[in-house]
Amino acid sequence: MTTAVFTSGTEARLAVARQVADAVLFEGYVLYPYRASAAKNRFRWQFGVLVPPSWASDAAGEHHDQRTVCLMEPRPGAELAVELRFLHVQRRTVEERTPDGTFVPVGELRLEDRVLTTWDEGVEEKVALVLPVEALDADGTALPFSRPATEEVEQITGTDGQVLGRLVRRREEISGVLRISTTALEGPYRVERLTVQVENTSDWAARPGGDRNAALPYALVATHTLLHLDAGSFLSMTDPPEWARGAVAGCENLRTWPVLAGEPGRADLVLSSPIILDDHPAIAPESPGALYDATEIDEILALRTAALTDEEKREARGTDARAAAVIDLADTMPPEVLERLHGAVRSLREVTGPKEPSTTDLLAPDTPWWDPAGDTSVDPARDHVLVDGHPVRAGSRVLLRPRLRRTDAQDLFLDGRSALVEAVLHDVDGGVHIAVTVEDDPGADIRREQGRFLYFQPDEVDVLEDR
Repeated sequence: MTTAVFTSGTEARLAVARQVADAVLFEGYVLYPYRASAAKNRFRWQFGVLVPPSWASDAAGEHHDQRTVCLMEPRPGAELAVELRFLHVQRRTVEERTPDGTFVPVGELRLEDRVLTTWDEGVEEKVALVLPVEALDADGTALPFSRPATEEVEQITGTDGQVLGRLVRRREEISGVLRISTTALEGPYRVERLTVQVENTSDWAARPGGDRNAALPYALVATHTLLHLDAGSFLSMTDPPEWARGAVAGCENLRTWPVLAGEPGRADLVLSSPIILDDHPAIAPESPGALYDATEIDEILALRTAALTDEEKREARGTDARAAAVIDLADTMPPEVLERLHGAVRSLREVTGPKEPSTTDLLAPDTPWWDPAGDTSVDPARDHVLVDGHPVRAGSRVLLRPRLRRTDAQDLFLDGRSALVEAVLHDVDGGVHIAVTVEDDPGADIRREQGRFLYFQPDEVDVLEDR
């Protein structure tokens, strides 16, 4: 085992995965309106937080470890590259200079271009190693790591060069261990179960009455791992081949989930993320830069940020350097860049050969192709789809069975619930979607009136008796 300086080929492949991994690392780092005073920026660090063992408890929902388990098919002589990434919380305090030359802590320091406030910054850390797959076994190998306590002081001066105050940044000592092991699986293929465990081993004594805020400087935040095989491939954990489904079901991941990363069609990269992702996640090419809120839409965030008052922008700039970069990005974004954020069509493809009948042939005259009223071939209120040989249409009752490969965490809570079909819809790619309302939902009438339904595919429902 060697601590890594990655080869150029491995580094290039990991760089592809880091494009999405950076979004994971800084998801929620600082949220719009990017000010420390905003309520949603007062409770931070919610993803992939590994606290010191003395603070960890199931009751508090905080843990000191995470475990990635996935399947790989390494070729002879393959090397496995592992990169662990996390944020180290850095506590920043603001001090003002007094007339006698000393410095005292203050809540804020108002400057001409920004308002400096007390704030927790995140310093990116990584632990990297490369090792031959053949050297791994069930006993595994462990790589302890640590980061020392530090203190940095930054002088704050006015436009006249006079010292007005200072920022004091402190990081506490943290330590952890990265454990890697493999188990060969029986069967006709050379498949190995890879386990990567990350543990926070920081020696910190929780004080009586201490809270989560006191433990965070000793935590690993937004913890995730990148894996790369230089010869061989990983198996998808969300859509594995049929022969591997049983083995995938036996992989127990804790507080993280591995997905194939990089370009579709390649399987040499894995991103194990504390945020639920699908295979081959990617950043939209139209995105102008990091806005630190992947649950929002870039266009909305850019417009909202540009609309902040000058005073709000001053406070945002003083909150964090990354927040200041977002403000500058919104203020200087050219109109053509903002226009590209309005939407993109990625499903268009060239069709060759004899022309086949399409839904556009059935459009009413002078009606745009995208207007639902113009396509006379479909009628959501009357159309039906066969599910296990039974027609399902508006008014049918179904049992919801969300499938993991294309659902999200909210849909999983609906597993086993009965629902009323409101419409059967066809998209332009030939897909069928069943619009439903949950039967015991007290807001079903409002959803029906507003047309705000839940959507499932035919293989995600079981048929109940019709009304």
